[in-house]
Amino acid sequence: MHDLTQQFISGMKNTSWQEFVAVFFGIISVLFSRKENVLVYPTGIINTVLYTWFCFSWWSLYAEGSLNFYYTIMSIYGWYVWTRKKEGAVLAISYNSKKDWIISLSFFALSWALLFFILKQYTNSSVPLADSFASAAAYTGMWQMTRKKVENWIWWIITNIVSVPLYFYKGAVFTSVQYVVFLILAILGLVEWIKKTKKQNA
Repeated sequence: MHDLTQQFISGMKNTSWQEFVAVFFGIISVLFSRKENVLVYPTGIINTVLYTWFCFSWWSLYAEGSLNFYYTIMSIYGWYVWTRKKEGAVLAISYNSKKDWIISLSFFALSWALLFFILKQYTNSSVPLADSFASAAAYTGMWQMTRKKVENWIWWIITNIVSVPLYFYKGAVFTSVQYVVFLILAILGLVEWIKKTKKQNA
């Protein structure tokens, strides 16, 4: 416990200003997401561009790096979808159908298997299992979020639970703290979107 505390203090002291900026915009982005505010995307893009750089250049978290690049592309797509009016109305929050669940679970499993294989065979990753799992869950969560599915928050909760120890192990302590905040916000986001869905249906 003492060693973990010392590692935490040391990691916080060694946090770069770039990581502080990225974490700030990441938290702001999730807050906008909870409120169903389209500003989730421009603020999120700043976070994901920076984390793409960090993961590839600093931490050798290759799946997470590719994930953040994917976030950036999907943020542009989500920005378009959230602002596009369909039949006179913007996209509404909804639950997954049975078909949506099958597709999302298949997408997650395929992503995890593919990422793990690539990390294991072609990179020097020291955490291929955790890196690929967290990234696959986040890939699925981001895709669900662009479609305003309530279940996107479940995927974010899974991602955050795995990412906290993953980034701490890699020495990215402040980013690990960010994922603790993300976990809390994801739980609150799930509750809030469930309430919004009930109001819509009423």
